[in-house]
Amino acid sequence: MRLILGISGASGAVMGYEILKALRVADVETHLVVTEAAARTLACETSLCLEDLTALASVSYDCRDMAACIASGSFSTGGMIVMPCSMKTLAGIVSGYADNLLLRAVDVCLKEGRKVVLVPRETPLSLVHLRNMKAAAEIGCAIVPPMLTFYGDADTVEKQIAHIVGKVLAQFGIPYAGGMRWNGCNQAKVWDNEQA
Repeated sequence: MRLILGISGASGAVMGYEILKALRVADVETHLVVTEAAARTLACETSLCLEDLTALASVSYDCRDMAACIASGSFSTGGMIVMPCSMKTLAGIVSGYADNLLLRAVDVCLKEGRKVVLVPRETPLSLVHLRNMKAAAEIGCAIVPPMLTFYGDADTVEKQIAHIVGKVLAQFGIPYAGGMRWNGCNQAKVWDNEQA
């Protein structure tokens, strides 16, 4: 499988790093595009740097490179994940304002009928944000906000992130051993080959 991963400038850039690790374990060919704001956020929130992300990706692109292969529908992929997805990026997606490679890659996936999963990261949400999420869902995007989980002993930030990574990967049918799945009252089960 070949997927595009976009990381935009919302808080939570570490989620992009964690999903890259999971995609590598799952032997998925990843095409990474990181916005300038995302690189700054990564440096502000973590001890990671852009090179830590690009080292995990199969291929990475400059967000200004509108001639990259992922900017064309003739480059076949299984779809795209934007994790995290800033409200600015969300607005660009729903308005079709593809002024950087991340937005263009989403636009291409949508026009080609490929799956797009957005992990919007903002709180509280304004009416504009909510309308944009609704519009994104209407044009075919799956919206997977990084909501807290309270089952499966998810008592650390790492476990919470793993839960979201598992939810996003499930959208593409990719099993993930690091996340938890509801399996009855007060019980959870590690993700396996079954779909949630």
